[in-house]
Amino acid sequence: MAFATLYRFRIDVSDVDRGVYEALDFRAALHPSEAPIYLVTRILAFALNTQEGLEFSVGGLSDPDAPALKVDDPQGGVKLWIEIGNPSARKLHKAAKASAEVKVYTYKDPAHILKDIAHEKVHEAERLQIFSFSQGFLERLVQGLEKDNAWTLFSNEGSLVVNFGSGQVAQSELLAHPVSSS
Repeated sequence: MAFATLYRFRIDVSDVDRGVYEALDFRAALHPSEAPIYLVTRILAFALNTQEGLEFSVGGLSDPDAPALKVDDPQGGVKLWIEIGNPSARKLHKAAKASAEVKVYTYKDPAHILKDIAHEKVHEAERLQIFSFSQGFLERLVQGLEKDNAWTLFSNEGSLVVNFGSGQVAQSELLAHPVSSS
């Protein structure tokens, strides 16, 4: 039986656009069925959306209907629903109906998600926010992944810089992919 591997992340976030400056310290599990690039994308999504109430899904990857990350609404709904990778149009339809805001951070080709959305009925598809990163950025972070990670994340006008490891730097644009409704 394979077990999850626990990673610690200490991330100093400077998100100039949102005016968020936080020091995060948390642990995240890399599940046996999860690729390290998925974990790194999930961690970046957490850091880029850090706010009161943001949490990883309780069921993790074992609950395919739950978001990877979410912020609950005090009235009982979901305020922010975040998916990682290449979620199905069916799941995005459900997310858009259940949440005020839906974001997807993909480490795959975003054209696949956009094509899927264009060919399926997705509730208010134009509200979906699909993001990807510059080529090689996530792979660089995966190569530097350690059991105890200290990162500095700087985000300004769609540009990301992550300092990690012993003086390593990874840079990327946070690429937004507009969704057109079918």
